Amino acid sequence: MTTAIPTINAEQLKAMLEDGAELALIDVREQDPFSREHLLFACCIPLSRMELIIDDLVPRRSVRTLVMDGGDANEDRAARAAERLAALGYSDLAILQGGLDAWRKAGFEVFSGVNVPSKAFGEIVEQTCHTPHITPEALKARLDSGEKLVILDARPQSEYRRMNIPGGIDTPGAELVYRVRDLVPDANTPVIVNCAGRTRSIIGTQSLINAGLPNPVAALKGGTMGWRLAGFELEHDQQRFAAAPSPDAVAWARRAAQRVGERAGVRRIDAEKLQSWRESDARSLFIFDVRSPEEFDSGHLADARSAPGGQLIQATDEYVGIRNCRIVLVDDTEVRATMTASWLLQLGWPEVYVLAGGLDDLPLVNGKRATRVPGLCADLAFITPEQLQARLRDGATAVVDLASSVSHRAGHVPGAWWTVRARLAQALPALASFSLVVLTCEDGILAQLAAPELSALRPDLDVKVISGGNQAWQDAGLGLETGMTKVIGEIDDVWYKPYEHPEADPQAMQGYLTWEVDLVPQIYRDGVARFRPLASEG
Repeated sequence: MTTAIPTINAEQLKAMLEDGAELALIDVREQDPFSREHLLFACCIPLSRMELIIDDLVPRRSVRTLVMDGGDANEDRAARAAERLAALGYSDLAILQGGLDAWRKAGFEVFSGVNVPSKAFGEIVEQTCHTPHITPEALKARLDSGEKLVILDARPQSEYRRMNIPGGIDTPGAELVYRVRDLVPDANTPVIVNCAGRTRSIIGTQSLINAGLPNPVAALKGGTMGWRLAGFELEHDQQRFAAAPSPDAVAWARRAAQRVGERAGVRRIDAEKLQSWRESDARSLFIFDVRSPEEFDSGHLADARSAPGGQLIQATDEYVGIRNCRIVLVDDTEVRATMTASWLLQLGWPEVYVLAGGLDDLPLVNGKRATRVPGLCADLAFITPEQLQARLRDGATAVVDLASSVSHRAGHVPGAWWTVRARLAQALPALASFSLVVLTCEDGILAQLAAPELSALRPDLDVKVISGGNQAWQDAGLGLETGMTKVIGEIDDVWYKPYEHPEADPQAMQGYLTWEVDLVPQIYRDGVARFRPLASEG
């Protein structure tokens, strides 16, 4: 017998957001509708991919958890998600009655975009700290004049390789203070920090200022989007990455980070205290290794997640799904951990700690972190790519691809249908004439989760899963089809930032930059955020 899951109204949720206790607020719609409108502190955990995400974002099963959807009477995603979470062991569940529609009707603020808390915080930092900036036109003129400048790109390598300001050196967010002293020839050389838009430029610039770098520092207004909107060319596929810092640079960075940490109220804990928190279920605990992904792979704490510091600040809601939890940051020298902790505290996270001594004398494991996927069924029928290829000739076999639309468009099993897992019921009419349906996705895991659900919807159907998913099909040397030719339902699982589109739209880029600035008055109207940016010294 299924236990009824209670509902709460918008006013009750508003009070929960302001009471200071731990809360996981989960919006289970797909990413595109979420990006169009959502609550400020909601985390996007789509029903379609919930089990792939939930353990990382909401690890403690007894935490207070509120589930919501858009409120459309024709969709029951919140109820379905709550039932699934209950089956996974989440014990303190409630559903927002009426979903987003009810929140809006109650007169509360609704936000668009993604990573909104971090984006809005960056704008408030700029206003509070009067973070210096430079326009693309002014920077271009200075470069053309031959002035010696150092341009530091605060984005991860994958973004930097796609496009960068000419001459820029990739130095992702938390690496700036750690590596900067070896990148500037003297204290008089101007330093320009850029990202794709605004937030990481602002936070990166202010990090260097807070750290006491003597050089003149400024954020590039609008980042690479602003550069393109000004009509200037970007570089592509560059390999200029900041090298590991020298001992002198690390020594300076340690002193600088310590001063910043003291101003921001960063607290340190030892390994014994961390272990006691691991053993307690009274609070939610997140352990993040804020070094580069390559350093993480070379040796990390077994229960730490890789969260490069700059990205953790840029997209906190993609790493932490529980408000008011405990966060412990780890690195090798405490520099990157302390700088990242200083920003999380300013963002309003109340309990952020740095592991004293870093990784010294602690047991480490190598390689990628293994992720656990709850809810996988052991009783499944698999089919190899070669077996599927033979069966596709009989006319009674259909393939349904549950991969992301980005992945499906790039290449899929020829003739496969595409849909999101949450809409399997809508796929039934298209599959009515088939006796065998083979589910697949990028690696086969999501298909394994979906197979029992499709069998429950149509018990007479023979349901199988490609062993290894689309990757196995490709590894077998079998042909791929591209495009989105057989689609069931909306293509709404992904939202693209303007600079991620193959053909950048100037209007969309300008709209994105304007949206970031316009978040500030919305934040004040909403009234829930507790941002505490450090005022500039002096």
